[in-house]
Amino acid sequence: MNNSLEKKKKVLDEKFDSYFSDVGKANGQPLNDKRGGQATMNRWDRKSDAIRLQKSEIEKTERAIESEQNKINSVKWWYEKMPKYLTDLIDSGKVKQWRKHPRMLFVDGVEKARLVFDDKDGCVKHRYVNSIPDQKQFAVFRDVFNTINLQQKET
Repeated sequence: MNNSLEKKKKVLDEKFDSYFSDVGKANGQPLNDKRGGQATMNRWDRKSDAIRLQKSEIEKTERAIESEQNKINSVKWWYEKMPKYLTDLIDSGKVKQWRKHPRMLFVDGVEKARLVFDDKDGCVKHRYVNSIPDQKQFAVFRDVFNTINLQQKET
């Protein structure tokens, strides 16, 4: 995203240079009563509109970068709040942390069901277990959840 922002800023600089060099060619003379004057002013308006549009694109990209950074910070904050046995599972890839709701976790290879870290009591709970489509996925989910449950009871 930062590369995109840099490219957009470079394009904006080029548009400014083009605009000012074009305006400089008028030598300060009024254009409203000259032949081709209206066409020149229309060209300047189009260039001015292009600059305005490029500025809005840069602002949109900056907002997207800020939003992405907030998501990363939220995931990191929840990750640091979780107990070590849970972060070890995330690091190993058996469990994935959801970026949209970072306290929710998905077991690798299991559809629908999720684990939920409750920060109030420090426990991991499950949701949508009844929605697991087959016994193979259920066995994977069950093994991971039981492992987590045993480690929760030990602490």
